[in-house]
Parts: sequence; structure tokens; C-alpha cells
Amino acid sequence: MPPSLQPPRAVFAMDPVHLPLLFPPPLMTRLTRAADIEPALVVRDFTDPAAAGALASADVLITGWGCPHLDAGALAAAPGLRAVLHAAGSVRSLVGEALWSHGVTVSSAVTGNALPVAEYTLAMILLVGKDTFEHRERYRRTHTYPGPAETAATGNLGRRIGVIGASRVGRRLLELLRPFDLTVLLHDPYVSPAEAAALGAELLPLEDLLRHSDIVSLHAPDIPETHHMLDRGRLALVRDGGVLINTARGALVDHEALTDELVSGRLRAVLDVTEPEPLPAGSPLYRLPNVFLTPHIAGSLGNELERLGAIVVEELERLAAGLPPLYEVRHADLARVA
Repeated sequence: MPPSLQPPRAVFAMDPVHLPLLFPPPLMTRLTRAADIEPALVVRDFTDPAAAGALASADVLITGWGCPHLDAGALAAAPGLRAVLHAAGSVRSLVGEALWSHGVTVSSAVTGNALPVAEYTLAMILLVGKDTFEHRERYRRTHTYPGPAETAATGNLGRRIGVIGASRVGRRLLELLRPFDLTVLLHDPYVSPAEAAALGAELLPLEDLLRHSDIVSLHAPDIPETHHMLDRGRLALVRDGGVLINTARGALVDHEALTDELVSGRLRAVLDVTEPEPLPAGSPLYRLPNVFLTPHIAGSLGNELERLGAIVVEELERLAAGLPPLYEVRHADLARVA
């Protein structure tokens, strides 16, 4: 750090349960070298008198899951705030208009969170291509191996994978899919055919992708234009026996229409996100053999949180050195990103 620069004054704002996994001792040491911060102070309420002094002098908020909404009240508590470094994914519902209007720089570790989501999705694509979940259920029931007739449609050779959204997760997934003998299709209104080809995919309109894919994986942002983008009519375009994988947001799919397709047995699904979330206790999706439900675990969990903390520490070190952030989120981009 140049000697003329003072270390930024930072405050944690999140659920403190996440702090040890985000910033294990080596990362916490780096963080405390880069900034003037009290590691034991983790703010969950910007009106808390115990945090008033630290917030009043704060330049930086290091936020994470459980952080209060950053609105005019937060800015009143931290009037000198110039940066928010978010140790999680989307900042869409976290940062209010007051902070954007005030010119606060916002950075997010969403790039680090994209990797485990893409890894989860790749694993599910390969597993459903082998009909793993169906064979597991059959083996439990019959205690016998399947015959050739029961595995004739099984396998990943040449499977057509439809990726909806060249988001950070979508692009990382496209990269991970390259070594496999798969045909990859892509729909994204902001991507050109040449860019799609460079990503290893064929660009198609959404309806055509749905018609021609064996497995459809959702990686679009949750914005008004994508709300229920997979409605009843579009779900009907997916071939019989096709698979929908959703690790993005439940609101991208018409849940009632999807439930009808799954109850009928025409489609299969791997759902890490749903609408609502979690599903009501009486939902049939908990019991259907053609549905593999997981409780929103595709994103960073456990030791994967350290990757998010490392991104924040790197951003803080750059800020302390007078350098621009690497992972800045711009207000104008929120109209089309998660």
C-alpha cells in the first residue's frame, strides 16, 4: 500500500454465522492488514447503538447473507460509505436506490459463486444422462440389474444440452461441458451466433432450443422479462422424457404448469430452486420418482465460502492500494443480470 494512503475503515454487515467460513484465519489476517476493521463486530441492524461509532466512520461495508437492506437508513448510519464489498452473489435485492444515487461503489463475489453452481449442473447433466436416479429407484425396488431393453435410451454420447442464459454460471457451464461428447445449444438474446460458437454452442431461439434439447438447464437472471419464461406452452415443446434442470430461480418457470408435466410423468426435473421456496409440505414434487429436489445447495456452501471471502479480500486490497475493483456491479447492468 502506498504510504500516502490510509487503510480504509471497514465494518462487517451480515449474519455472523457465515463469518468463519468466509474468512478463515489466513484470510482474516490479510483482511485486517488491508483495512481498519474490528473482526468481532458484525452488524445486523444499522440502528444498533453498539455499532453506531464504527458505522459513522466506515468507508467500506463487507456484506454477506443476512445483511440488512442497504437503503437511505444505512447511508445515514454510514455517511462516509464509499464501497460495498459483497461476499455472496446477487446484490439486486440488497442495494437500494439511495446507495446507487450516492455513487457508492458496489462489488460482488458472484463470479466465485458461479463456479459451484456450474459444477453442480454439470454433475446433474451427466447423472441424468445415465438415468442414474431412475436406475437407483429401480434397483431399490427390484434388487436386480437392468437388462439391455431398459438401458437402450441411457447414455451421454451425443446428448443435446440446451443452456438458457450465457450468464456467469452459464458461461462456466459451457466451459465445463467442452470435454464431453455432447451437443450444446444456447439461447441468450445478448449473444451473437459467432460468440455462441466461440463458447462451444449453437445459438437458437428459445422455442427451437426447447424442441431440440434432451436436457434443458436454466441460467437466466430473474428479471421481469424472464418471469415464467418457461410457461405451459414452452414446457410443452420439450420432448417426452426430457429433463429440466433449474439452479437459477424458481420464478423463471410457471410452477403450476411444471408440476402438471411432472405429475403426468412426461418430463423429468432436477430442481435446486422452486417457486415458492421451499415448497409446501404437501407438494407432490417431494414424492415423485422423476423429480430430484435439492434445498438450494448448488451455490457456495461449506468450504466453498472461502472462495467468496478471498474475492472480497482481493477487492479490499485493491481499494486500499487505490486501484479499481475487479468485480464491480454497475447499476445500469442490473436490468439484465442477476
